Amino acid sequence: MKRTHNLILGLAMATAMAACSSTPDKTIAELETARAVVPQVESSPRAGVAAENISNARKALDEANRMVEKGGKIDDIRYEATVAATHAQIANEKILEAQAKDEIAKGEGERQQVLAQARDREAEAARTRAQSLEQELKDLKATKTDRGLVLTLGDVLFDTGKATLKPGAFSTIDRLAQALKEDPNRRVLIEGHTDSVGSDEFNQQLSENRAMSVQSALMQRGVSGGQINSLGKGESTPVASNDNAAGRQQNRRVELIFTEVAGQRVATDGS
Repeated sequence: MKRTHNLILGLAMATAMAACSSTPDKTIAELETARAVVPQVESSPRAGVAAENISNARKALDEANRMVEKGGKIDDIRYEATVAATHAQIANEKILEAQAKDEIAKGEGERQQVLAQARDREAEAARTRAQSLEQELKDLKATKTDRGLVLTLGDVLFDTGKATLKPGAFSTIDRLAQALKEDPNRRVLIEGHTDSVGSDEFNQQLSENRAMSVQSALMQRGVSGGQINSLGKGESTPVASNDNAAGRQQNRRVELIFTEVAGQRVATDGS
């Protein structure tokens, strides 16, 4: 656009000069130039940014035309015409500057729009990933508590007194790993628990090792270590009586506590 405006003024000036070469000697080149360029800036859609210069250009041109009609001195006419053309040129520069700023602002606006659309897409993708994890937890019978969503993995994961995951545990671990990778903002705390059989020291170490085994299995499947914490709680938090086999079996467990993402509501009931 700047080239266009410069081209207009250039053509106007060239036309004026050409007119001078083909008209009688009394033709005043400065006046013809002013008569060509002043209307050009007056008609610009952005003339308002240079209103004062355009006004001054018009006044000087009108004065030059008046002098011509009244047979004024050539030098005075040339002076007023030069003033008119100078103000027109200044006005043209201001118009071009305003146009450039508008183009920059337009480009920035388009850039911001693209960024906003990208943020919207990422937010939608994040919601989808969160829903995927929640659906997995729902399918695995996670329960909602004041600590977050809690998934309990029973003692079938390990042999008695051992901390090595049994092959039957891997299908569940695979599903959890995939869902966590798709929702990297979600965090999980892995807690190991035992029954009361054996010494406190042994049970504490066993619970820690079992929690770490689950953590390692998830990380081996690509889950970020920053998403996972693990700890052992030994026999300190039973969920049933240790006086019978059924109760002890319930107490031998690994719990995975999934914390809610800030600003999102986690649900397992579809609400």
